[in-house]
Amino acid sequence: MSERAQPAGTESGPPPLEGQLLSLPTPTVPIDGMWFPTRQERPRATAVLCHGNGANFYSGPIRFLVTHLLDRGIECCSFNRRGHETLTTRTRVPEGNAYQTAAQAMEDNRIVGAYVERRGVPGPVVIGHSNGGLFAARHVADHPGARALVLLSAHLGGPEMLRRASELGLLAQRRGAELSAQAHRLVDAGRPDALLLMPGWWYVVSAATYLDMEGDAIPRLVEAAPRIRCPVLYLRGSEEDPEMYPAEELAAAATVRVDVRIVPGADHFYSGCEEHVGRLVADWVDAALR
Repeated sequence: MSERAQPAGTESGPPPLEGQLLSLPTPTVPIDGMWFPTRQERPRATAVLCHGNGANFYSGPIRFLVTHLLDRGIECCSFNRRGHETLTTRTRVPEGNAYQTAAQAMEDNRIVGAYVERRGVPGPVVIGHSNGGLFAARHVADHPGARALVLLSAHLGGPEMLRRASELGLLAQRRGAELSAQAHRLVDAGRPDALLLMPGWWYVVSAATYLDMEGDAIPRLVEAAPRIRCPVLYLRGSEEDPEMYPAEELAAAATVRVDVRIVPGADHFYSGCEEHVGRLVADWVDAALR
């Protein structure tokens, strides 16, 4: 099945691109995505792009990177984890980021990785933004063979992520103990999918997902570093918190080359810096492939 899609940042950008819609089965709901072929007869490589918390493959950094990569002869596979958007539905059963778990995110990456392998890709370039970057790093550490890894503001992971994000005004803010107690009561009462309102982004979360963040289920970014076997590019916006997005710690812990780039004036979503970041990532991937 083919659809016309435009991964550039605006409707006045480059002409629409042909993409193949994907629907990959999981133990629950399918993973939706898009495969963007290049105009070349034989692509130089395949990039697998992983979105962040509450996001999707058709917005933000994962969207604007596609055109830059296609221009370098790199085909792209972009997909939604089952934990995409904050809340969504395809029937009348709620889904989305509010219900995600670390185990589910890692399973989704394995399913997409197996699909890419079945298409005959010898070794993909893996790119992830924010939470997608954390799980991209863990996937590359667990499944050697990637040709390169690009992390855009990948967070530190572990229960430390919930603590630091809350200190920065996200998630629980100063209500962590209260929300933790509520989540434990709901799970103990057999209501793991009951929703809690958080005072900070992403504002709503299920009881089970809150406890997943609070415990040791979410991998730690720096712990994955020694097992990564391909070159790494880590981008962080100059407006972002270095503890939350530990580029330098990752580089120090890695046994491979990690190029750290701080993007001047950039926030977590690289707003207003899309063209610069797109060229920077494409240039780096181009050099890594050579």
